[in-house]
Amino acid sequence: MIKLKDIVMIHDLRRQGLSIAAIARETGLNPKTVRRHLERGLEAPAYGPRAPRPRLLDPFEGYLSEKVRTCPGLSGRRLFREIAALGYEGGYTAVTDYLREARPFSPTVFERRFETPPGRQAQVDFAEFKTVFADAPGVVRKVWLFALVLGHSRFLWGRFCSGQDQGTVLRCHVLAFEAIGGAPQEILYDRMKTAVLGEDADGVTVYNPHLVDLLSHYGSAPRACRAYRAKTNIERGKCHKVAVTAVMRKLIVTANALLRDRRTWEDRTADTAG
Repeated sequence: MIKLKDIVMIHDLRRQGLSIAAIARETGLNPKTVRRHLERGLEAPAYGPRAPRPRLLDPFEGYLSEKVRTCPGLSGRRLFREIAALGYEGGYTAVTDYLREARPFSPTVFERRFETPPGRQAQVDFAEFKTVFADAPGVVRKVWLFALVLGHSRFLWGRFCSGQDQGTVLRCHVLAFEAIGGAPQEILYDRMKTAVLGEDADGVTVYNPHLVDLLSHYGSAPRACRAYRAKTNIERGKCHKVAVTAVMRKLIVTANALLRDRRTWEDRTADTAG
């Protein structure tokens, strides 16, 4: 492929009086090439567009397009793993670049959030963790995180427990109230058995009487989450443990370490309103 500087040299050597054969020897070009460019004059060489090079992702674009069409919520990381299992040897960035163009447009849906004033509401739930303690290497144990989250400030108080029995639940409530300096007007529960016993013949929620007595002592009352409700500060839909678990899993290295350092974590991290 001849470059513009070579064409300039051909014409410069010609002006110096060199023959076509001499110019060819000087530049290393074929004499026919030298003659052709002398006849054309001094002009830049014109080349057609390059043929696109095949990409490693090309064989998998149809698969990705079909996936995001039928399941738009699939993450790029998951789709990358799927096509890697099918033989894709390219990089992750090439996949995400393609998915940005291939995903169908999804308009943002804005939801009205149900906000609670200070002292009005809290949410209680348990999150399950499996861990290995230092005193028993190799033995996987299950621990439970009792978590109380204030609806307005999102202050989170947590305590790891070995179970979810009635006595443990009541003690955790008392400790949580001591930590936050009182009790909210009502506490939401995800129909946990130690809080909600079920419904009577008229569909009225029946609460655990021991919990009701404890909350009444502190001027509070239980409330069972419905299957679907307005989005609150804590969760959308029903009150479930996903939000609490997600927050805590990011902070946990092992449950044993957090049990040892729980007070430090509460003081520095859990109080997001401070």
